[in-house]
Amino acid sequence: MDKQPSLPAETAAILDRLADIALSACPIPAQTDKYFTNTSRIVSAHGDAQVTFAVFMRRRVVAALEPTIRLIRRFVPDVQIKRYCQEGDIVPSESKMMEITGSMAKLSEIETLLLQKTGFPCVSANNAYEMCRAIPSAGFMDMHARHGSGAEMNILAAYGAAVGSMAAKKADPAVKGFVGSSQDLTAPFFGPGGGMGTMPHALIGYTGGDVLKAMKLFAETIPEAKALIALVDYTGEEITDSLRCAHWFYEQAKLQEQGKTYGIRLDTHGGRFAEGLDYEKSVDTVGHWLGVQGEYNIVEQVLGGRAVQLDPNNILIDKVRRILFGKGVSVASIIHARLALDRAGYKEAQIVASSGFDPQKCQIMGAANAPLDMVGTGSFLPATLTETYATADIIAYDGVRRVKVGREFLFDGASQK
Repeated sequence: MDKQPSLPAETAAILDRLADIALSACPIPAQTDKYFTNTSRIVSAHGDAQVTFAVFMRRRVVAALEPTIRLIRRFVPDVQIKRYCQEGDIVPSESKMMEITGSMAKLSEIETLLLQKTGFPCVSANNAYEMCRAIPSAGFMDMHARHGSGAEMNILAAYGAAVGSMAAKKADPAVKGFVGSSQDLTAPFFGPGGGMGTMPHALIGYTGGDVLKAMKLFAETIPEAKALIALVDYTGEEITDSLRCAHWFYEQAKLQEQGKTYGIRLDTHGGRFAEGLDYEKSVDTVGHWLGVQGEYNIVEQVLGGRAVQLDPNNILIDKVRRILFGKGVSVASIIHARLALDRAGYKEAQIVASSGFDPQKCQIMGAANAPLDMVGTGSFLPATLTETYATADIIAYDGVRRVKVGREFLFDGASQK
């Protein structure tokens, strides 16, 4: 498990920037916790020791450890690292992920930094893995950038999504997984080329609220774009604008003859139903799609009978009902748009959906067979920071096993949870 995985050159180069980003802020002693700096000074003054740190997390994750490993090797080049899992492996809670052996004086100084780089990509990878497995037929685009705190977080999160996607494809070859990023910075994690994307709501506002005009401006100004995706919720006329833009693309501009593809993006505000739907119509739409009558029967088919029985207070059921039949980007709204495009003869038109596609929403979308071609999401980010807390404990000093009471499971040969 000691061998470092071979990464594409661009991926490796991006991860190596993390150390430069850290150093650009201020020197390492100013960033680490003071008690680690104090420890480093004491050990240096009274005799260094060769120590082994064990790193683990308190929740299940998918291993995405290369950001941490590359940072450690950059700051402590003579360190020895033993991996207990490879990139993309599912790691149970409180299972040792790696051991780091080297100078106590040097490693103490960077403990804070290495822990910062461990949990975030691993939890992001776990969430991305679950999302890709839930909707295997859809491609995913990483759109987390605006929810991040800057380049460092963008790199950690996007790398985690790429690893989670890779793990999902390995588990199920039918999975499309993540196919791109909204940023040039992180796009190489998902394959060749730069960032993806067509238009935000701001561009439609610029045209006075006319999505077709925005689409024409996009096609004229960015002729190299292979896909034109109309963002159709600006005026609340998702179906009308989808068909209007499709008519121009296929029948007037005939852009399909240039090898371009057309699609729509559904991003309907969570305070209203998509054009042509209300709650009752949404229930009927999903029911006909699945061949099931009655909203609770639909929920039971999607959620599973056992899950329904374990939810006597309808907490989960109500959330599932909102995703299936509610306002915003629901299963019903996606089916509704797909049927409208098909009936108009635009069966090749793709549907991209965004807005809150976290692991749970993806599970429901997949179980309901929502006809999605792509999901734009940043909701693979950890839901809470406490999920991302990684822990490192020294388990050996100059070869002698020693650790605080309660962490004996980190010793090799000890039972692990």
